[in-house]
Amino acid sequence: MIWDFRGPGAERTAAHHRKHLEEYAQAKALDLGPFGVEIHGEFHALAFLVAGESQVREIREALKPHRGQVYGEQS
Repeated sequence: MIWDFRGPGAERTAAHHRKHLEEYAQAKALDLGPFGVEIHGEFHALAFLVAGESQVREIREALKPHRGQVYGEQS
């Protein structure tokens, strides 16, 4: 699952969001991961997490990712 952030603070915002994703997984005792941040230029960064297929619906409804992708699939 992917959350996109744009603008001059995108990298900081994505890193902060990643922390919240990890906290959510810990609070819900979910076995998720990896978590990460990718920088796609000066004004675009994203935070992501990898979830098992059985977890996707619950996490999607709770955390409202901007988009999703099958893990390992190229965008």
